[in-house]
Formats: sequence, C-alpha cells, structure tokens
Amino acid sequence: MRRTEPLRSMVRETRLSPESFVYPLFVCPGEGVRKEVRSMPGVFNFSVDQAVKEARETYALGVPAIILFGLPEKKDEVATGAWADDGIVQQAARAIKREVPDLVVMGDVCLCEYMSHGHCGVVRATRQPQSLGAAARDAVAEVVVVKPGEKARVIEAAAARLVRAAQAEFEIVNDATLEILARTSVSLARAGVDIIAPSDMMDGRVGAIRKGLDEAGFSNTPILSYAAKFASGFYGPFREAADSAPQFGDRRSYQMDGANLREAMREIELDIEEGADMIMVKPAMPYLDVIAAARERFDVPLAAYQVSGEYAMIEAAARNQWIDRERVMMESLVSIRRAGAGTIVTYYAREAARLLA
Repeated sequence: MRRTEPLRSMVRETRLSPESFVYPLFVCPGEGVRKEVRSMPGVFNFSVDQAVKEARETYALGVPAIILFGLPEKKDEVATGAWADDGIVQQAARAIKREVPDLVVMGDVCLCEYMSHGHCGVVRATRQPQSLGAAARDAVAEVVVVKPGEKARVIEAAAARLVRAAQAEFEIVNDATLEILARTSVSLARAGVDIIAPSDMMDGRVGAIRKGLDEAGFSNTPILSYAAKFASGFYGPFREAADSAPQFGDRRSYQMDGANLREAMREIELDIEEGADMIMVKPAMPYLDVIAAARERFDVPLAAYQVSGEYAMIEAAARNQWIDRERVMMESLVSIRRAGAGTIVTYYAREAARLLA
C-alpha cells in the first residue's frame, strides 16, 4: 500500500486542509509599509492598508482565519495601545472586516507589545536597587578572610552580589492586569474581532475576559485561550517581529515550565471551567505530547501554534540547502495535525494552502 502515491493517499490517516490554518499578521503604523522581519524570511510587518491586501489574498487561498498582532506607535506602563479604540489592531480589524467580511479575525490579547517594559502584565517593583557605593560596601563587608587559592572565587562571588544589589526586582501584578485584558478584549470585539485569543498566562484571565465581554453585550464572542503556553526559547524571532522582548528578567514566572505535562492539563481544565470555547498549546512541535494528551482528555476545539522559532529553523536549514523546504514544512504541519490539533496557527498557512490546492 506504499508503492505509489495514489495508494499511499488512499490509506493516509492524517490529512491537512487550508480550512485548518490560521495566518498570523503583524500590523504597524504607517501607509504602504511591508517590512520583512529579519529573523523570519517571508514574514512582514504590514501597515493597515497592506494588511487588508494580505488578508484578502489569504482568504482567496482558502485560509479561513487570521490572527492579528499589533505594533503600537507608542508604549507605556498601562498598555494604552492595546485597549484604545484607535489602537493599531482595532484599526486593522475594522478595515479587514469591511473588505473581507467572511474572513474570521482573531485578536491576540496580550500586553507585551504595548508595555514599555515588554512584559505581559502590570509590573511592580518589589525591591529598589541600591546605589553602587552602598552595594559595593555591603559586598565587601561579606568578605572576611580569604583562604589561599580562593581569591578569584571570592572576588567573583562579591561581584555577583554587587550586580544583584544594584538591580531592582519586579513582579507581575496579576489582578490589575486582568482589568486591562478584559478592557482590551471588549475593545477588540467592538472593532469587529470574531474570536478573542488571550495569550498572557495570567491566572483567572479567561473568567475576567468572559465577564467583561458578557457585560458589554458580546456574550456570543468566543474565547480561544492559549491555555498551555510554555516559557520557550522558540519565541525569539516573534519578539523581533512584534517588538515585544522584555526589558528585564524573563517570563518564566507566569508562562509554563516546559517540563510539566500534568500542570498543562490543569491549566487547560481551569481555562475551560472559566469559559474558554477553544484551547491552544504553544509552541507546537516541541510539545506534541501535550497536544496529544489534551486531545485525549478534553472534548473542545484544540489549536496549536507553530511558533516563530519553529518557522525560522526550517527557513534557515532550507537556505543552507540542508533540507527539502516544502517537504519539511508539510511534514511539520502533518505532525501537529496528527498529534490532535484541529486548528494550526502557522506562518506557512498561505504557502501550505497553495500546495494543498
């Protein structure tokens, strides 16, 4: 049954179709802007007019949905660009729904692109930095007697204490962040976004967003929750595309530990209980076991995000002629589908749709 392609096709267990794809779009201020992302060849930042054109072409290829990410003109401490009525994603959603009304528009709800510090929530300092003089005094005070041969180690340890003391420490304020996420979601729904997709990983955000949408008259607007979003090294190119790298620290205090499958199941269950209509696992290929476990356990629509690092690795290897680009692209998408994802968010949506036509 493997001898010819017609025979292989006849017994193929897992099939892809353009209807399963969601195409990410990065929208930026300006007009006529089509700026390629350096680390993601073939992926662009689009001004609203160009995003409309891209959305129209995407829909014509049979891809039924896009997800919007915004690059605001200004950033601040309360993510104003995320929830403002004239925010960049709100502008894009209105323009796209006017021109391509049947295209499903998803709105990513996270604050990292809009916060001046690049984190996904409101930040509060838990410890103020010492002056360099005071930090140096305290570090030296801890050095008592140095044994022979330990001088280098003691100096290194004192230097590390000096650096830590001179830096502020911060934490994410969960509940204050929920208010902004709910406000952002309502603003996006008013702009015509069909599906709200929170990716921030704050505790209780699905419930807060559901409550906010219902109170604003959007009880029929579904929520696609990034329920199992892992703190991953595969997000690097996205942070260039969305200008969303954190200015200090990292996101491991609120995104999931990649070692924890059982915790992922708990996170998904909690989001469903709070009102999530769909769930997502992100990244995809490094977490195929999580996708498979979620498909086995939960009877709700399941999506997976083939993230920027997955895309960039394929592109880099193909450019070095180490792999067959089209074959590996399609194989990676099949693996995600085979694991159980009914919906795949992928930068390859348009190209894969062409190959499947």
